[in-house]
Amino acid sequence: MAERGDDGQAMVVLLGVMVLVIVLASLLGAFAAGIGAHQERRGAADLAALAGAEAMRVAQPRLFEPARLDDGVVNPRHLERAAYLALARRIAVVTARRNGARTIAVAFPDASALAPTRIAVTIRDPLHVAGRTLTTPARAVAEITPVTLPTAGGDLGGEYRGPLAQRQGKRMRPDVALAFDRMSAAARADGVGLIVTSAFRTNAEQAALFAAHPDPKWVAPPGQSLHRLGTELDLGPDGAYGWLAAHAKRFGFVQRYAWEPWHYGYVRAAGSRSVGYGPGDGRSGLPAFVPARWAPAISRASQRWNVGAALLAAQLFQESHFNPFAISPAGAQGIAQFMPGTAKDYNLSDPFDGTAAILAQAHLMHDLLAQFGSVPLALAAYNAGPIPVSRCGCIPPIPETVEYVATILGLLGGAGDPAATGTGLKVRLVA
Repeated sequence: MAERGDDGQAMVVLLGVMVLVIVLASLLGAFAAGIGAHQERRGAADLAALAGAEAMRVAQPRLFEPARLDDGVVNPRHLERAAYLALARRIAVVTARRNGARTIAVAFPDASALAPTRIAVTIRDPLHVAGRTLTTPARAVAEITPVTLPTAGGDLGGEYRGPLAQRQGKRMRPDVALAFDRMSAAARADGVGLIVTSAFRTNAEQAALFAAHPDPKWVAPPGQSLHRLGTELDLGPDGAYGWLAAHAKRFGFVQRYAWEPWHYGYVRAAGSRSVGYGPGDGRSGLPAFVPARWAPAISRASQRWNVGAALLAAQLFQESHFNPFAISPAGAQGIAQFMPGTAKDYNLSDPFDGTAAILAQAHLMHDLLAQFGSVPLALAAYNAGPIPVSRCGCIPPIPETVEYVATILGLLGGAGDPAATGTGLKVRLVA
């Protein structure tokens, strides 16, 4: 009888264990189903945000195209900001619904900006898990951001397409050729004969060179070589390296890489192809949105510092809408929004003097373009300071800076300016 009792007790324990296993399996199944449902909801939010941002990326240049063409006819490509946001919202909602979502909210975190760059999608569909209803939302944020190379090379593989001069059978930008003539004459006077071994190379020529020597330390991949900008010279002979190291900077040339004593780049026409060779004169280089009052000052500053007039104008529009008395909450002052320390560095005694401020702005952009060799990176440094840009070799992931750069590039693209050509925008999830 004792043995049968033990058997009965064992059976009860076994049944209890089986019930516990079934309960745990049910709970785990419900938990897994809940996780799966939440992941599906988050996936739908991600896809919707990316789709909305992609619609913004494609449509953004149309914001900056003129509402009317030169003959007064309505420009069918122009897009008002409200229509731009409505387009992104519609695409996001349609994408979310196609992925099973029903309760969808779309917002623009930087909606007050001239050209918003961020879109947030929140899905609030309830989840039913183990008899409970969960209402935790799934949220995703995507943005459009400028694409830049992490080098001094500039815009997305674009190459200089302006006039070329030849020296010793090698092609280079005309201003680079004149600077080389001056440097070569000084070298001859010191008993040194300079030889140009390489100068301008197209991306196609660089691709062939890289295929033959695929070591990026010595040969940059196509689209990244500074030689495509028409500003770079490879110089010889070996005996000239010491003279170049001591004197090249006087003529506007800097040694680009410590391990290449022959490679010198011309930096006085800052921005190179990125801002277009020859900034234009009078109003010819200025977009239509520039007030007549400021056109002469922008043109003079452009020519004085070799920075594109359209680039300066787009910056001023974004900084202050051409208001010479603007003051930001952070303390930036004037038409070009100089902080007091930066104004002092550039001898700008009165930041509310619009003409003087524009000249200082061009000087600062000249220096930033010479440092970074890229319009997007120089713009990011103007907004966020050069240190964050130098640290990452990129546009820092600061929402205000990303929006600042993207908006100015959009203004340039809408105005048909070459500074925006090839720069491009990409879409990414940020939350």
